[in-house]
Amino acid sequence: MSGFSEIAANYDGFVVDLWGVVHDGVKPYPSVIDCLQQLRALKKPVVFLSNAPRRATAIGRGLAAMGIGAELYAGIMSSGEAVYLALRDRTDTDFAALGNRLFHLGPERDRDVFDTLPLISVNTPAEADFLLNTGPDDYLGLDDPSIYTPILNAALAAGLPMVCANPDLEVVRDGKRIICAGLLAQYYVAQGGKVVLRGKPDPAIYTPTLALLGVEKSRALAVGDSLRTDMAGAKAAGIDACWVLSGIHALHPGVAPEQAMLAGIAPVAILPEFAW
Repeated sequence: MSGFSEIAANYDGFVVDLWGVVHDGVKPYPSVIDCLQQLRALKKPVVFLSNAPRRATAIGRGLAAMGIGAELYAGIMSSGEAVYLALRDRTDTDFAALGNRLFHLGPERDRDVFDTLPLISVNTPAEADFLLNTGPDDYLGLDDPSIYTPILNAALAAGLPMVCANPDLEVVRDGKRIICAGLLAQYYVAQGGKVVLRGKPDPAIYTPTLALLGVEKSRALAVGDSLRTDMAGAKAAGIDACWVLSGIHALHPGVAPEQAMLAGIAPVAILPEFAW
């Protein structure tokens, strides 16, 4: 399709990815705000679903700084929010077994996932009960996963389970690819470590997301740029999906259907960008 208007009438609400669909990590894509305004005028709610490893309130502040006000969406769910809730409530078996001493691998801005909870942040993996992985550190570097091998190996030696608050392997920020927590989690699993993931493509995260959206699953459409997380997650949750090519894959629309087929994914629509 050439525009989102061609499919919007078929659904009552939309679950929309952020990074790669709405913005590039720095600024919104050119047609996004207009598209959101058109949906608002039609009273079609939008809930943003992101694998960002931080709380929904922090994501909302970041969107506002980009000119995307809260009037343009009905809510935000993120992998960071899901991890926060799981650490707070401890009703999930994997989280109930964790202790209260954590080693945080990630930048300072992601500390809102745990810093208001009764947890103790320690300085070395050897002191911790579990490793909380929110991604690469801005100071150590964003593009070389080998930098983090010593930390990960120390956590492995201590027998720590890892909680990964962002299943993404990489994202494109302002045209540059940077690694994410999911890539570090892949290494951890390959070395025999235990990893608990929250976020797409896990279908569980769509339950609270659809609750925010307030429409039946059969009347919702997921919009995302990643085959591995957005499209696969929607498929696992039983939600129709629209694949947007502006983000991580950056494919030409002419080759996209073949790539989706090879991945075993059947989106109901493919768009060059999230534009009306």
